[in-house]
Amino acid sequence: MSFTKKIRVGVLRGGPSSEYHISLKTGEAVLNHLPRDKYEPVDIYISEDGVWHIHGLPKNEHDALHTLDVVINAMHGEYGEDGKVQSMLDHMNIPYTGSQAFPSAIAMRKDLAKGALKSAGIKTPYWRTLDRDDFRPETVVELFRLIPHPSVVKPAGSGSSVGVSIVRTFADLMPALEKAFAIGDTAIIEEYIDGREATCGVVEGFRGEQLYALLPVEIIPHADRDFFDYEAKYGGKSQEVCPGEFDRAIKDELQRLARLVHKELGLRHYSRSDFIIHPTRGIYFLEVNTLPGLTTESLMPKSLTAVGSSLSEFLDHIITLARKK
Repeated sequence: MSFTKKIRVGVLRGGPSSEYHISLKTGEAVLNHLPRDKYEPVDIYISEDGVWHIHGLPKNEHDALHTLDVVINAMHGEYGEDGKVQSMLDHMNIPYTGSQAFPSAIAMRKDLAKGALKSAGIKTPYWRTLDRDDFRPETVVELFRLIPHPSVVKPAGSGSSVGVSIVRTFADLMPALEKAFAIGDTAIIEEYIDGREATCGVVEGFRGEQLYALLPVEIIPHADRDFFDYEAKYGGKSQEVCPGEFDRAIKDELQRLARLVHKELGLRHYSRSDFIIHPTRGIYFLEVNTLPGLTTESLMPKSLTAVGSSLSEFLDHIITLARKK
């Protein structure tokens, strides 16, 4: 009687991030959908103060990782998505899903990603950044004069719409910046583009395509929300039309841009890019997620279902990509 040894898959979730709770949900979804006939999941929980745990017991990083065949990075935000964990895994020579350290760090900084993509001909809203050390009344006045309004203020290095505000008047700007600085040391203020919100996922090497673009999703915020904020994302206060009801030209262009963003930033395995479609000015890139959410409320699993795939098939696919390293 013979048997095949299962592949030990560590699932990293949690972490010292403003997106800690979403990461726990993504990790739970991954653990629930890993094909058990092929993989042996290992739940690696990282607390908000950065302590690693296996089976509820605290471990150092080496002890938590050294027996694994591959890691699924189910973290979001700081530490898990900005290159820090990726650098650790690279140093230990452990294969992992998602983008590598340097592209992750660039993509996580919205301003750096926007700058890199602008040079590739991808349209993005006009923006400026402000560091906490330069947060003074005179710099705030100058910023307000530079940026068309309404505008959007957000931390430069976080996701899930944490710390995001819409600014319409000068009186709105100071509290919006304070809110962003409560999350990180750099804020980005950009022109608000009024239009249809869309997101489009990309998966490498899927269905015979080098960069397979999933069907774009249209996000329609609830009437009491200005944009797709944290509560709209995870509290059911939005309508997500998957696939979005875009005409063929817009759908094709969203997919082309999502592939181009992935390629230009040197991302790996999968990503999901967010866009705004202005009725006369065209499509604007907003930001890219190198580790998009995989919760039951998340857009990536819905996009996979829309093309006849599943979260289980997707996880098997990205694990296979990671182990080919």
